[in-house]
Amino acid sequence: MNQVNIVDVDLNLLKVFEALHDEVSASRAALRLGITQSAVSAALRRLRNLYDDPLFVRTGRGLAPTLRANQLKPLIGEALNKCRQSLTLLDPHAGNYTGRAVTLGLSDDFEIAYGQRLIAEVRSRAPGLRLIFRQTHSQIVANALIERSIDLAITAGGFNERMLSRQVLTEGDYCCLVDSYSLTLGQNSLSVEEFVEREQILVSSGGFIGIVDEALATLGRTRKISASTTHFAALSYLLQGTAAIATIPSHAAEAISRATGLAMLPCPLTLPGYPIELGWRTVAQVDPAVLRVREAIAACFAKER
Repeated sequence: MNQVNIVDVDLNLLKVFEALHDEVSASRAALRLGITQSAVSAALRRLRNLYDDPLFVRTGRGLAPTLRANQLKPLIGEALNKCRQSLTLLDPHAGNYTGRAVTLGLSDDFEIAYGQRLIAEVRSRAPGLRLIFRQTHSQIVANALIERSIDLAITAGGFNERMLSRQVLTEGDYCCLVDSYSLTLGQNSLSVEEFVEREQILVSSGGFIGIVDEALATLGRTRKISASTTHFAALSYLLQGTAAIATIPSHAAEAISRATGLAMLPCPLTLPGYPIELGWRTVAQVDPAVLRVREAIAACFAKER
């Protein structure tokens, strides 16, 4: 590739790159930027020449970023966010976040329980700012933050890397979800015997052994797991019309019970609590948009206490 001087580069191309990577469609990128699709296509040709790479290849579902494009995205995104931050120096109190988005990594139990309230809290603190919810969990969250594929994350731990900061939001515990029609009239609890007799659905990022199995092992008991899923949102479909049980974090159980009519019961086992944490990259200059979302998250969890 020929040596490139930034003086010769049209920096508006970076906005097109960001829009293409986010929208994976030239037509949607054009709508987002308020320009024509032909202008986006022309900019993409120039970007390909600039970076000596196709950057985006056409698939049946739109445009897929290449490896080079995925490597460039956090760098270009960071550069554009620094430019946006510089504009706030003109009027730090203006709070114009139109066109900005903050990517929040979390598993869908938190999205189900807190997503709607987070959207409302962010809207009140930073009008125009949008949230992108992206699936993550404690085993992969550190890399996602360091690689800048997400800006913030809510998980049960995983923020031990030196370049990350964290804040404990609250402590989580567990409840059981079950179809109310599988319970006797007025039943509001399960015995350990009934618990282990019923088939169970496990929510896990991998494997069939969870914290419940560890607690049962101390009692010399085991349970019957019929299926495992990575998504809490699937539970209403997997449990309804069956006698199966799912033991999940209480915040998710409460939200799913409220939305679906599934019964939420205390877990008959003594299970340890766990910290629910907010994590982010440690930087000297904090992006005001990210700070507003951090404040919104803390406020949502504080209302739960």
